[in-house]
Amino acid sequence: MPGGRILIVNPNSSARVTAVIDRALEPLRRTTSMRIEVVGNPSGPPGIALQADADSVAPFVQDTVGQSDALACVIACFSDPGLHGAREASAGRIVLGCGESGILHAMMSGDRFGIISLSESSTQRQRRMVRTMGVASRYAGSVSLSATAEDVTSPAMFEAMAGAGDELVRQGANVVVMGCAGMAHCRDALERRLGVIVIDPVDSAVAMAIGLCCLKGSRVHGDAA
Repeated sequence: MPGGRILIVNPNSSARVTAVIDRALEPLRRTTSMRIEVVGNPSGPPGIALQADADSVAPFVQDTVGQSDALACVIACFSDPGLHGAREASAGRIVLGCGESGILHAMMSGDRFGIISLSESSTQRQRRMVRTMGVASRYAGSVSLSATAEDVTSPAMFEAMAGAGDELVRQGANVVVMGCAGMAHCRDALERRLGVIVIDPVDSAVAMAIGLCCLKGSRVHGDAA
C-alpha cells in the first residue's frame, strides 16, 4: 500500500531500546513501500520490569494508538501493555502486540517454544500470557537473564542470552523467542549459535502488520471492482 504507515510504539523511555528496535527493522523497510516509524515514551519507565510498569504505560499506548493515523500499530514490548484497550481505541485499524505475535510466529516455526526473559517478574507475566492464549502445551518455559531492557541492548549480554537459549533447548524448545524488544540486535548471531530458529517478536509483529495491511487493501480494491 504506497504511502501507508506502520507505527511502532516502544512504551518505555529508553532511547537505547528505541534505537535498537529502529535499526533492527531496516531489513523489513527494504521489503515494503510502507513507512515504518518507531516512537518511544519519554515519560515512561526505563523498562517494563514489573506488572505495575506495564499497567502504568497502558494509557500512553492506548492514547498513542487511538490518536494515530497509521494503518497499523505495533506495541514493542513483550508484555503487550494496553493491547486490548488500544484495539478498542483503534476504530478497526490493525493493532498488534509483539508478545502475542512472537508466540504465534514461534508456533508456526516449531513444535515447542521457549522465551528468554529479562527477569523473574517478566517470566511470571510470560506464563500468564501463555495461559491466556491457551498455548501452554507448546511452551517449554522461560529462562531469566536478571537484566534490564537497557542491559540487553549491549553486545556484552550476548553470552548470557546464548546461555539462556541453550537452557531452553535442553528443556525441549526448538524455537527460542527473545522476550524483550531490546534484544533484537542479537537475533542472527543467537540463531547461528543455538542452531534453532530465534524469533525477534517486534520483527514478527511488523511483518504481520505489513501482510495484514496488504490483505486489507486487497479486499478494499476487490470490493471496489
